[in-house]
Amino acid sequence: MPSRKKLTPAIKAARKKPGGSNAGKYKSVAKKDFAGPKGGAPAGTFPINTKKRAESALSLAHNAPRPSGIKKAVYAKYPDLKPVVKIVKKK
Repeated sequence: MPSRKKLTPAIKAARKKPGGSNAGKYKSVAKKDFAGPKGGAPAGTFPINTKKRAESALSLAHNAPRPSGIKKAVYAKYPDLKPVVKIVKKK
């Protein structure tokens, strides 16, 4: 039977906050590669170290207190993920 690692009180508290359910799960990701704090979520949430994780952060941004902060951080790191807005002219 696999052993379960105990969570620190700080991580337990962070997981109870909005957008913090994955706090402490990405120990190998550098601190600068998280978008959570920019969206009002706890540190260590919404990893954006890979393009796939950045896409995931965009789709889960609605769970953060300020989704626009998550989106802004992702678009700053991966500008090609930003949606293209087309302007249609009426005749």
